[in-house]
Amino acid sequence: MSEVRTIITADPTGEKLVEYAVQTAEQLVKNQLTRGQIRNIFTEVRKIEALWEAQSVKKPEERDYSKALRRLVMLKPKMDYQTARIPQVQRLKEVLSEAIDEVVKGTTPEEQTERFKRFMNLFEAILAYHRAKGGKN
Repeated sequence: MSEVRTIITADPTGEKLVEYAVQTAEQLVKNQLTRGQIRNIFTEVRKIEALWEAQSVKKPEERDYSKALRRLVMLKPKMDYQTARIPQVQRLKEVLSEAIDEVVKGTTPEEQTERFKRFMNLFEAILAYHRAKGGKN
């Protein structure tokens, strides 16, 4: 089982997530990826999160996560485009793409929601550690 899969599906304490976020952030700093370049992607992810949360407050029979899920999947080609323009994005794209795949593999809306929350935790931790490790603006 890959580290990202474990983080998204089987890391109840979040310890593996933190370790992996530190390692990933260090690689991104070493590759000279800027906070602004990460934030371009993070901004879109926050919009997806808002869509997701809007569904979670509805009655279970009225929930429809398909728009949020579709937008999450469509983040992958956006990251591919970003990587073509800015090669330093490559490592972040690899990590997030694998995490997106794990969210999508959830078999129920509840499982996908839990996996999406872990995806958000991972991305937020990477962004925080990137700054802590000296990532440039």
